[in-house]
Amino acid sequence: MNKPVLSASLCIALFLAAPGFAFAQPAPDPSAPGSSASITQLNSEDRGFLTKAAESGYMEIAGGKLALKKSRNAQVKQFAQKMIDEHTRLGEQIQALVKKKGYETPTQPSLVQAAKLKALELRDDGFDEAYGDEIGVAAHEDAIELFEEAAGHATDNDLKRFAADTLPLLKRHLDMARALRKAIKDPAS
Repeated sequence: MNKPVLSASLCIALFLAAPGFAFAQPAPDPSAPGSSASITQLNSEDRGFLTKAAESGYMEIAGGKLALKKSRNAQVKQFAQKMIDEHTRLGEQIQALVKKKGYETPTQPSLVQAAKLKALELRDDGFDEAYGDEIGVAAHEDAIELFEEAAGHATDNDLKRFAADTLPLLKRHLDMARALRKAIKDPAS
């Protein structure tokens, strides 16, 4: 897919996703979990980490499901299933942590991530390579950076520990993604 078509696809995906965010949201219940009264124990950086970590996981899961549907490569499908399984478990850990902290996270990828997934879904030629690059390698590089920042700088000790404990898994995923990308680009090796 050429760059103008990919750019147009991203713009269309963002345009289609945006109307849902234009509707007014109901006023928050101050006694409900996730209200400003109950999330004062987390600063904005810690809440931002939880939000981005949840969105990242949902992108990995959605990307994996897309790969299972579109790919014909057994290695890609095996990697995708592993990402679905492990990011689902990781998402459950994040949800348990946010519940404990009285905070709520998104239940889907961010708008930008959703647009990337939509563009990936529109690919036929080169899907496996794009999946390996964008969902496998780039997304895990971003996640590692996010989790390293939280492991070093989160003010909440539970979050700091969770981020540090999760880093080895994310680094293994990145190594697997790089190996997959290499196998896709050079099947003879």
